[in-house]
Amino acid sequence: MTAEVAIANRNTRDRSIRRVVSDAIVMTKRNVLKYPRIPTLLVFSTIQPIMFVLLFTYVFGGAIQVQAVNYVDFLLPGIFVQAAIFGSTQTGVGLAEDMKKGLIERYRSLPMSRSAVLIGRTTTDGLRNLFVVWLMTVVGYLVGFRFAGSLIQSGTAIVIAVLFGYSFSWISAWIGMTVNDVETAQVAGFVWIFPLTFASSAFVPVASMPGWLQGFTKANPVTVTVDTIRALVLDTPVTPHIWYSLAWITGIVVVFVPLAVRAYRRAV
Repeated sequence: MTAEVAIANRNTRDRSIRRVVSDAIVMTKRNVLKYPRIPTLLVFSTIQPIMFVLLFTYVFGGAIQVQAVNYVDFLLPGIFVQAAIFGSTQTGVGLAEDMKKGLIERYRSLPMSRSAVLIGRTTTDGLRNLFVVWLMTVVGYLVGFRFAGSLIQSGTAIVIAVLFGYSFSWISAWIGMTVNDVETAQVAGFVWIFPLTFASSAFVPVASMPGWLQGFTKANPVTVTVDTIRALVLDTPVTPHIWYSLAWITGIVVVFVPLAVRAYRRAV
């Protein structure tokens, strides 16, 4: 009897997982198909990182000194991460907007997994970030950027940038479900991302910063991830940076997925 109960519980668990995956795929398709109807969202999410590439390359590039490497090669890994985490703010904004329009209530009435709505939204934003990082690579090549590492290293660098943005999407999802307001979600998303991004190694070497700021900057998850991607791009030793970066990504997901799902259940 115990074995039969264990098998029944396992079958129930397997069906539940398949249901979550199936519902999440449906929600992802729904969100992806929505983007062509809102072209301004995709345009503005791509214009900003392009402006950063051109601004830092041609305006600040001559004033920022980086040893043994072209500044644009130093810069692009930071732009990859910056574009991914800035894009992650749209997760919270989108969920808050769906809440305001009553879509969350409609989803609640459907026989679907509660977590599928959040997984679908974060996956969609992850796919958009993949497109944005690819676009930044193209723009970077036009201004002189080149991958020094192998194809595998280049692909790994892009994947880590997208995964890092994906982990931040769960923070944004928790914020969007907590504040329950579009404008507040937008402000709350950027108010903590800005200091993390600019107080990092994304745009300038850490050694050029004041001593009192360097301690925070070195521990900053943005710095850790930028350094990982930069090592892959420049073909320099990537350990232990990659393990620290993966630890940050995993830790953020482990903490904020349950928080976001709980906030979603309470919000609806």
